[in-house]
Amino acid sequence: MAAALTVPQLSEKHRTTLDQALAAIRSRAYWSPHPEHPKAYGENAAAEGLAAFEAVRGTRFELDQPGTDGWAGAEVSPFGPELGVEYPHADPDVLLPAMKAGMGAWRDAGPEARALVCIEILARISARTHEFAHAVMHTSGQAFMMAFQAGGPHAQDRGLEAVAYAYEEQTRVPGSADWSKPQGKKDPLELGKTFTAVPRGIGLVIGCNTFPTWNGYPGLFASLATGNPVLVKPHPRAVLPLALTVRVAREILAEAGFDPNLVALAVENPGEGIAKTLALRPEIKLIDYTGSTEFGDWLETHARQAQVYTEKAGVNTVVLDSTDNYKGMLGNLAFSLSLYSGQMCTTPQNLLIPRDGIATDAGHKSYDEVVADLARQVEGLLGDDARANALLGALVNPDVKARLEAAAGLGEVALASREVANAEFPDAVVRTPVMVKLDAAKDDPEAAYLSECFGPVSFAVAVDSTADALELLRRTVREKGAMTVGAYTSSADTERAIEEVCLEESAQLSLNLTGGVFVNQTAAFSDFHGSGGNPAANAALCDGAFVANRFRVVEVRRQA
Repeated sequence: MAAALTVPQLSEKHRTTLDQALAAIRSRAYWSPHPEHPKAYGENAAAEGLAAFEAVRGTRFELDQPGTDGWAGAEVSPFGPELGVEYPHADPDVLLPAMKAGMGAWRDAGPEARALVCIEILARISARTHEFAHAVMHTSGQAFMMAFQAGGPHAQDRGLEAVAYAYEEQTRVPGSADWSKPQGKKDPLELGKTFTAVPRGIGLVIGCNTFPTWNGYPGLFASLATGNPVLVKPHPRAVLPLALTVRVAREILAEAGFDPNLVALAVENPGEGIAKTLALRPEIKLIDYTGSTEFGDWLETHARQAQVYTEKAGVNTVVLDSTDNYKGMLGNLAFSLSLYSGQMCTTPQNLLIPRDGIATDAGHKSYDEVVADLARQVEGLLGDDARANALLGALVNPDVKARLEAAAGLGEVALASREVANAEFPDAVVRTPVMVKLDAAKDDPEAAYLSECFGPVSFAVAVDSTADALELLRRTVREKGAMTVGAYTSSADTERAIEEVCLEESAQLSLNLTGGVFVNQTAAFSDFHGSGGNPAANAALCDGAFVANRFRVVEVRRQA
């Protein structure tokens, strides 16, 4: 059967988008082809998206992939409802060989065709952003607008960014070259050479509970665009968004004349733990993982046959030295601490504040005043339950709730957490953040602030001086890692000192944010998510290093 989508058709449709993405990763300027506003998707998109989400609930999610030996799935929305979706459970001994069967044709298609097919997949997903938003919301606990933006256009941007980097890295070497070496009076030595980007093997994407698409798309599309089949293993609590993604990808691959088994889904029965089993399979050559440090370290140690990309735990820190916009600083930090109940790998945890206080445009503020003012700012931001629900979402799992409740016993509570009622979803577990005062002078090697406390928990850590704050920052990033660092200072010298620490320890730094950009948000095509240079992650989303090791260039030389 002839392909319904040809490369010329895809080129006419998407080549401009690819070129714009390539320009964006070079300029680092703002650009996105995916609208952030729900109304941009059409008058009926919201109703149709909700209807599509509701239609899949309580059904068997058919994928027609090889090796199905049963059905699995037990997702319960953090907002309360059971999803009731069953997914095909795969026998890897059948599925993995079937995935490899289509590699040759996918390799031979070349970097441009692969990129265009990937962009078509993303375009089809984009058209269904409302549906995906509900799927992300009811698996991650994100409030709808965040699920719509972070799980939709922002995730799609990250996928497209990976495609652009993959295309750029694969096309650095020409496809062919005529080689002629002069030999003086003799005839020159002449060869014809071809250079082919060849895939490493099957890529395994191990999804996370909190951002299934945003964290899943970079690895998925980086591997697929470089010629590798991709097996998607979602988090058991967040299968649906990635299952929908796999279904779209399989449909587009088939329409373009490729083997749909180049992308497949692997779900697990309760307690099965198939991530470890799959990670050690010899067919798996690439692994992308977001989650706990413990399992990330296990993958890096044991999955020796694969190139492993991990994003793990980190202790994100903000240094408060001084500010010329005290009100803006408090507002920005309050929002950062509250967004999605702190369940972001980029949310600030430790606020390092000199015990003698800080200089501000509102006068000198003592440590106690800064902490109290920030606590009041969070309380004001979240004082209305409707607004609180829109910012906080729901706690993603019982472990987050347990950490939140335990945090109150770690020190003096500066900001107590409270329950927030959700009128639409009465069973949702919604809590405002807790802030605890701690003192770095106690020099406790087991201090709570020296480990990640994932969730709506922050520590206001009193330090002797800004210099001590920088030493604690350095130690924290070096030993525990950090996805983000923030700092507030009106001193040029202090700014240079903070920047030097972050350069030396490879930590992404945001300085003096007081407006509508927050330390826990990053923009695809411009901002790097993680650096790959500290223990929080061994890769950055997204740079050339994230894609370049997913393929190899094989040369064939022929006598001219």
